[in-house]
Amino acid sequence: MSLSKNKYLFIFLLLFFGCKDAKKSDSIKSDFSAKVIGVKDGDTIEVLYKNKPIVIRLEHIDCPEKKQPFGKKAKQFVSTKIFGEKVKIKTNGKTDRWKRMIGVVILDNGDNLNKLLVKNGLAMHYKKYSKDNSYDLIEKKAQNEKVGLWSQKNVVKPWEYRKNKK
Repeated sequence: MSLSKNKYLFIFLLLFFGCKDAKKSDSIKSDFSAKVIGVKDGDTIEVLYKNKPIVIRLEHIDCPEKKQPFGKKAKQFVSTKIFGEKVKIKTNGKTDRWKRMIGVVILDNGDNLNKLLVKNGLAMHYKKYSKDNSYDLIEKKAQNEKVGLWSQKNVVKPWEYRKNKK
């Protein structure tokens, strides 16, 4: 009799935990569309997905901090492009240490916002966390054309700025 009780308990636990995990994995897909409800800075936005806010950290790039040259311009660029708009988020579901989802933002016209920021000299390729060489090529072109932050004489990388600030 106790063996059948153990079976029922096992089946109950399997169903309970199995269903719980299934709901969690279904909540965020690798590609999803959402409305942009906030722009925190050049590389961090907030979207509304299934009536829940999600903070997205733009993958492959790092924008200047707000107090750095071009930091406010990067935020304004992103705001102008996507605030209040529906965008596509491409993600593998990973988050950073602040629990922000890491992703690429695709505009309604198919443009990659992350790459547009680099192209316009408002972000750098964040090689420490990205192996996508296409960002490197875009960055080099922006550097050669002295676009955005590359128009400055002494460019301070955002990650160095944050490190020195501590």
